[in-house]
Amino acid sequence: MSETPHKAGFVSIVGKPNVGKSTLMNALVGEKLSIITSKAQTTRHRIMGILNGDDFQLVYSDTPGIIKPQYALHESMMSFVRTSLEDADVILFMTDIYEKHDEDDVIARLKHAQVPILLLINKIDQATEEELTEKVAYWQERMQPTEILPISALHNFGLDHLFQRLLHYVPEHPAYFPKDELTDKPERFFVSEMIREKIFLNYKKEIPYSSEVVIEEFKEEETIIRIRAEISVERKSQKGILIGHKGEALKKVGTQARKDMEEFFQKKIFLDLYVRVNENWRTDQKLLRRFGYSGE
Repeated sequence: MSETPHKAGFVSIVGKPNVGKSTLMNALVGEKLSIITSKAQTTRHRIMGILNGDDFQLVYSDTPGIIKPQYALHESMMSFVRTSLEDADVILFMTDIYEKHDEDDVIARLKHAQVPILLLINKIDQATEEELTEKVAYWQERMQPTEILPISALHNFGLDHLFQRLLHYVPEHPAYFPKDELTDKPERFFVSEMIREKIFLNYKKEIPYSSEVVIEEFKEEETIIRIRAEISVERKSQKGILIGHKGEALKKVGTQARKDMEEFFQKKIFLDLYVRVNENWRTDQKLLRRFGYSGE
């Protein structure tokens, strides 16, 4: 009896900010790997989520929302998108029922792709049948993707069908990663992302976009993990806002992040947060490299 063919491939999830890419990634993998907030440009890195089965391995990539870069940080973010597209065996181009028809820059990036493109129309639970029909017709004429699939990432609608279509398109290939791996990122990365998510949720205006988190210390003991994290901001005034009156604002971020970490690691967490001013870090190549934005 012959061995069952093994399928494995890289699936890149791309689209503009706020169309639900991170929600989709987490739903497809079954774990919260990508942070989710209502603010645009929350995702800054390429995050891989690995889904394993007896005869398949799908390596999903959540990427930053496609934007026109305004400074060096944006350039690095878009380099993660480009690398993801180059690696992909299947591209999931994600839009939603609300997105305006101004995606020329996105379409230009995809028109030379040599792999199947599945166009996902998200948030269809909020659309009428007429609105959905109109969107499908628009995208079919505009882009001629391999397939158009209506979904609701938040409510898991259409995701089983999407999974089956992905298995159809990915090639026969041995697994790229060990079967017990869930992601390519180290634990420190997810700790920094949990803190950054709480900054996005608790602060307004420029604070979330001017903040970056670096894990300076991660010591795992038998019953506790001791973590020391540095939050960088660009100006002294931002440091004051981030810390808040008598440190209450920063304490709230720490409490919320620690709760997520204890759930993630199933261990007690000691979390020490401090804030440092690194002026204009978003345009400083040396600091960007230190923060993990190498510009692939």
